[in-house]
Amino acid sequence: MVTSSVVLDLVESMIPLPLGQTTTVRLSGSDVQAERDLVAEWCRRSGNELVEIAAGVATVRRGPRPDPFTGLAPDQVPGTRLWMYTNFDCNLACDYCCVRSSPRAERRALGLDRVRQLADEAVAAGVCELVLTGGEPFLLPDIDELVAACTAVLPTTLLTNGMLLHGRRLERLRRMDRDRLTLQISIDSPTPDLHDSHRGAGSWARAVDGIHTAQAEGFRVRVAATLDRPRADEVSTFRGFLDDLGIQREDQVIRALAHRGLADGGLELTVDVLIPEVTVTADGVYWHPVSADDEDQLVSRDIFPLKTAIDEVTRRFAAYRARADEAAQWFSCA
Repeated sequence: MVTSSVVLDLVESMIPLPLGQTTTVRLSGSDVQAERDLVAEWCRRSGNELVEIAAGVATVRRGPRPDPFTGLAPDQVPGTRLWMYTNFDCNLACDYCCVRSSPRAERRALGLDRVRQLADEAVAAGVCELVLTGGEPFLLPDIDELVAACTAVLPTTLLTNGMLLHGRRLERLRRMDRDRLTLQISIDSPTPDLHDSHRGAGSWARAVDGIHTAQAEGFRVRVAATLDRPRADEVSTFRGFLDDLGIQREDQVIRALAHRGLADGGLELTVDVLIPEVTVTADGVYWHPVSADDEDQLVSRDIFPLKTAIDEVTRRFAAYRARADEAAQWFSCA
């Protein structure tokens, strides 16, 4: 039988401790393993969390392990969507591209074999939707095969600037599954001036033509806009323009400019403030698609197995949220 004061020490230190905070007690008995078991059993029975036992010290959090997904919408849970950068080269050179794409950028293609494997592993890993982005995916001669590999297993969204939907590329579009694929086309303003100032002369008109083409071909179209500190009246005007284009409100994505890649300003988005969306490129697994060209948000160079990468993102996210909860202390002044 183990005789130890460790449980009494734990009880005493827990009394003034706020929910979610941690305390430490030193294991001082002669049978260390037995004391470890005793602390673990006490935590299990008392509803507290044993964080770790290291170097003879037990760290215990008051209350159960917090759920890192509390407050998240179902589609925000890490691993629900999987982003894949099919390539990084682009027919445009947008001056705020978060991953520095341009006609001069190296392609860095993910490739059909890896896309197929990712799509197959995504189902077993619990992914519910696949998202293909670039660069400009329609620059790839096998884009229809990449899309088919994805839509064969899960609903898929394909991001594009909408400017290349003609000729051979239109034929590739027509081979895609209209029931399982959504096209997301980028437009940043209801008139050409602002859009073209960032993306190039004539790009607005060609993007609008791309929307009409995709709609005429029977595809669901989502429109995403990048706006720098937009006013409420600007957003309202923009939504009215999208309404006139036949874009449903749930398919109107208006997002803030991120200070990433080529952007001179915008929101500062770091791993401790970003809800992760697992993103795969030819170079590895990243925390979020907005930072898929930045070392500070690289999760792993190993793409496979995909489940391992998703688990690592989830583990890190849980740790960030736990630390944020611990930092949010109640400081009473009255």
